[in-house]
Amino acid sequence: MLAAELRLHDVRVLVLEKETEPVSFARLVGLHIRSVELMAMRGLLDRLLDHGRQRPAGGFFAAIAKPAPEGLDSAHAYLLGIPQPVIVRLLEEHAIQLGAQVRRGCAVVDFEQDDEGVTVELADGEQLRSRYLVGCDGGPSTVRKRLGVGFPGEPSRNETLMGEMEVGVPQEEIAAKVAEIYETHKTFSLRPFGEGIYRVVVPVAGVSDRAEPPTLENFRRQLRTIAGTDFGVHSPRWLSRFGDATRLADRYRVGRVLLAGDAAHIHPPTGGQGLNLGVQDAFNLGWKLAAQIRGWAPETLLDTYQAERHPVAADVLDNTRAQMELLSTEPGPQAVRRLLTELMDFDEVNRYLIEKITAISIRYDLGEGPDLLGRRLRDLDLKQGHLYDLLHHGRGLLLDRTEHLTVGAWSDRVDYLADPTAALDAPCVLLRPDGHVAWLGDNQQDLNTHLTRWFGNPAN
Repeated sequence: MLAAELRLHDVRVLVLEKETEPVSFARLVGLHIRSVELMAMRGLLDRLLDHGRQRPAGGFFAAIAKPAPEGLDSAHAYLLGIPQPVIVRLLEEHAIQLGAQVRRGCAVVDFEQDDEGVTVELADGEQLRSRYLVGCDGGPSTVRKRLGVGFPGEPSRNETLMGEMEVGVPQEEIAAKVAEIYETHKTFSLRPFGEGIYRVVVPVAGVSDRAEPPTLENFRRQLRTIAGTDFGVHSPRWLSRFGDATRLADRYRVGRVLLAGDAAHIHPPTGGQGLNLGVQDAFNLGWKLAAQIRGWAPETLLDTYQAERHPVAADVLDNTRAQMELLSTEPGPQAVRRLLTELMDFDEVNRYLIEKITAISIRYDLGEGPDLLGRRLRDLDLKQGHLYDLLHHGRGLLLDRTEHLTVGAWSDRVDYLADPTAALDAPCVLLRPDGHVAWLGDNQQDLNTHLTRWFGNPAN
């Protein structure tokens, strides 16, 4: 995603991928509302919809089964379930179509940075030179460790086994047993996944050696512990495990090296926010890093990446911690869970939690101003079409209902749309390339100040 965002601004990009081949197993991931909106902003959504399944945008918080509140502020108010290999392939194709280079089987083992750039060393001894390096290399991030950035938080206390395999008992027996177990173990799941395959998710008390992949016998033993039967599981397609470690990097940037995605933050998968958080990091960083490289970025623009995204990650970690407590089988957390379940019958509570999980309530601190300042703008219907269709090229956009303002010398970075005939709470709205509102008003001098703040000196 980051490579594609950089290519929209004609920045040369090389993606170094440690794995020689894409993942083969079809782990299902979910794109929440905000991530779906980002895909729409770049013209990718139709491709994803062809391979995904739309599901209701409710029941995410701690698996408390409440429907999504009506009237969510989005034209894309659904969860998009899509196999992980598919979304990886589509994003990679998108980046390559835009001109990014992708090299597989290239593991980064070290780097050094200076005032002019970064020298990157690969496992085979090859050295590469770039102006900037972004570590998108996951929780065990080599880039973060070599950068010396702290990663405080809590280590894994428990883990979860996940895999796809065949079972040896009838579906009716499985359904009855799973319903019984789910009353107390909300993280347990055993459901059909097509062609006789079942997705198995089973919690484990304690942690094991993460370097050792789980075996089918590990699944059988834990299934017997939780369910009293191993359901006759056999013929696995893939097996994995994940822990509940929760950590957040101290910094997202040191000089010319930055972190994004799981390299900057890890947390349990409760609520399905991890992939979404990383994609949204990339969307926030892409245009800012491109502006820095292209030479027109205001002095502090790249620093706003950490200023905006670090608090968002901290909030995700906190709501994930809360969800994990609510999934505990202990009497105290179960009592709190029952109380919250009742509270979620109030629309305001349910709406607050859904907007938090789906990231549509995010408001970046851009200073004093109307509530819309710093928030993302929904995909409005305009007489010229849909708003997000106008953001495909990753540029800023001025929506001018007065028809008296202009982007002037910033026209190479900001598009202009007069008389959008949209339901806006302001005469004019300036959008950043990530769809967040950077300014509202009707004064040209004030607009110029904010154009300079976000899009630099037009002489650059």
